[in-house]
Amino acid sequence: MPANDLPFSSAEYDRRIAKVRKEMARRDIDVLFIEDPSNMAWVTGYDGWSFYVHQGVLVFHDEDPIWWGRSQDANGALRTVWMAPDRVAKYADKYIQSSRLHPMETLAAILRDKGYGGKRIGVELENYYFTAKAFLTLNEELPNATFVDATALVNWQRTVKSDEEIVHMRKAARISEKIIDGIVARVEPGVRKVDVVAEIYADAVRGLDDAWGDYPAIVPLLPSGADAAAPHLTWDGRLLEKGEATFFEISGCHRRYHAPLCRTVFLGKPPQFMKEAEAALVEGLEAGLEAAVAGNRAGDIARALAKPLEAAGIERGSRAGYPIGLSYPPDWGERTISIRDEDETILEPGMTFHFMPGLWMDDWGLEITESILIKEKGPAECFCSKPRKLYVKD
Repeated sequence: MPANDLPFSSAEYDRRIAKVRKEMARRDIDVLFIEDPSNMAWVTGYDGWSFYVHQGVLVFHDEDPIWWGRSQDANGALRTVWMAPDRVAKYADKYIQSSRLHPMETLAAILRDKGYGGKRIGVELENYYFTAKAFLTLNEELPNATFVDATALVNWQRTVKSDEEIVHMRKAARISEKIIDGIVARVEPGVRKVDVVAEIYADAVRGLDDAWGDYPAIVPLLPSGADAAAPHLTWDGRLLEKGEATFFEISGCHRRYHAPLCRTVFLGKPPQFMKEAEAALVEGLEAGLEAAVAGNRAGDIARALAKPLEAAGIERGSRAGYPIGLSYPPDWGERTISIRDEDETILEPGMTFHFMPGLWMDDWGLEITESILIKEKGPAECFCSKPRKLYVKD
């Protein structure tokens, strides 16, 4: 029997499969192989920490998908996917980390047996999980096939969220708010960063009420002082110090859905330049939210953000956001649209973004971000409701 604790209705999975098949037909793809675990979960419901080995989903035009993966993970598939048990295919452990064998040999055998050995096969060429060796092996095993670059084919179908998906994102947002509240309450000079992170994880996993916490796709990011010039540093055993700003980029996660949020805390009295940067950043953030309207373009958000910052003499020089939703490590972004000047993607109701105009200068940094939902009418809705400001604990 299919899994009985699926996060979505059968109608929702049917909707997703129909969207993917329509795009496959448009690109003249006979069968699609997806290895991105986010796409696997979106199409089938599969959820497990098995993405460190080769696994994937085959999407056909005229039959249910096939989950394919390591033998010991097949039971996980049987417990999480919506398809019948005969749609779960496994390969033996002898293919794992072998110098002679490769798991893609078994995937190629499935494709040959089903008559796709000479067909057009879509693969995710630009992906964290689909390796060069995997692609070479498929080419060797299926010399008569035509491989089509289907990078982000499924990702683009995920950009507009369903009502069912939004429910999970709202729960993730409640967890994000809980985490930020805990951070602001706990950080003081002399507190170890590791202790702050321990409480972040406790709040994130416990969640609240029926919004239990899943593991986020990115670990907490919290550089301090001059280190805040580097946006992707994590933590160590040092103490928080007076006279330093620390930004805390975190996300609650529920059923693999995220709602990232970042706030910056200054311990002591912030310097004038940081207060001025805060004012410009908040003004730009709010201008960007006003521009985040259905029918506008992603670049409109970036341009609205840039005006107050440029007026204050601040040049960011980087994108200011990306789509969010369902994800697995190492990234909670969907890797499609970018909030930057040159992106002319039209905003649609149901799109969700992490609008994150961080400032990373030579020796300081400041982040105030929001997870947003594009509405049918009017400006974007923020999933979280924390004050947009530099938090000061003097």
